Amino acid sequence: MSARTNRLYVIGFVALLFGMSVLLLLLPKKSFSETENRLLQGLPELSWEAIKDKEFSKDAESYVTDHFPWRDKWVALKSEAEQLRLQQENNGIYKDKDGYLFEKFEEPAWEKVASYAEAVRKFAESHSDAKISFLLAPTSVGLYPERLPWLASSYSEEKVNDFIGSIVSESGTDSGTGSRSVSFLNGFDFLKPAAGEDLYYRTDHHWTTRGAYLAYAAFARSMGWSVKPESDFDIRTVTDSFLGSFHTKSQFSGAKPDTIEQYVPKKPAASEMTVADDGTKMEGLYAESYLSKKDKYSYFLGGVHALSEIRTELAPEDVSLDKLLVVKDSYAHSVLPFLALHVPDIHVIDIRYYNGSIADYMAENDIENVLLLFNTATFVSTPELLKLNN
Repeated sequence: MSARTNRLYVIGFVALLFGMSVLLLLLPKKSFSETENRLLQGLPELSWEAIKDKEFSKDAESYVTDHFPWRDKWVALKSEAEQLRLQQENNGIYKDKDGYLFEKFEEPAWEKVASYAEAVRKFAESHSDAKISFLLAPTSVGLYPERLPWLASSYSEEKVNDFIGSIVSESGTDSGTGSRSVSFLNGFDFLKPAAGEDLYYRTDHHWTTRGAYLAYAAFARSMGWSVKPESDFDIRTVTDSFLGSFHTKSQFSGAKPDTIEQYVPKKPAASEMTVADDGTKMEGLYAESYLSKKDKYSYFLGGVHALSEIRTELAPEDVSLDKLLVVKDSYAHSVLPFLALHVPDIHVIDIRYYNGSIADYMAENDIENVLLLFNTATFVSTPELLKLNN
């Protein structure tokens, strides 16, 4: 190879790197990926402490990965190449022999997880007059680790849930606070008996409406409510063309779309949701417009909002609780329509986006019952949980 050819290769390679760097700087940035339904890495903060703890380099790498020009197209190209090599993993997503997609769950940073769990416990201690419930749901790989392809590995979410539960359930009486412990609901306890059913979407990270119903039933029992049987609902399919976040992230070809179901109460109750983010109101708890979009799971509640309030017209005999605050991730979206059949006034906070004081909000709205509802993967990666005690 001639020296001229070598120079051309070097010049071309440098030009490509420079061009991609310029595009990375100039192209508009998003804070949230609708296709993957997750927060994207923000611009890392430069500090000596972050450099010393290697957090800056880790966040910088995540920032470049999340905002790389035309990232989705590169992922799709990589997926096609991997499938030609008979690979069953792409971009952290595994595909089993039946076409189900699972996201690998890494062993978490235990000190951070402990601090998040401790924040939940301290939140309960500081609200000793309130009843605090915490429902922690596994993701699909947590419930079905045996379905991963041969030699594929994923850390046990069951161990993580047990660890979190042991911290949040510690009674504050030993420290002299006189508070009661958090009522901890481990998702494995109510999902495992029904593991043979379709509890999670094939192509998405959320649970199905059936999984959400089981979560509702477990919480209702823990509150002493009368659980509404499935016979009280007409179950209808609202779409059969849902390709969710796992499909988007992996771009595996030939994926079979999911169906989304709605449990329609045979005894209907009118609900209205007010979104504090922009002051909009939504009649009902389902946004039909999303069924024609990529993010079909946002059919439930119309997607992610920092703060919203759901008011439902219930007959007196149907009211199990006057008021409830739900601090949550998006797993709660398909659970809330069930809760609205018991509680006429539900306040909903997504702690990842809400920056106000939750304690002040509870005091201002006279709230004495709180449900925290998260999936394991979100909980262990959400430092915003520390805001519980702001």
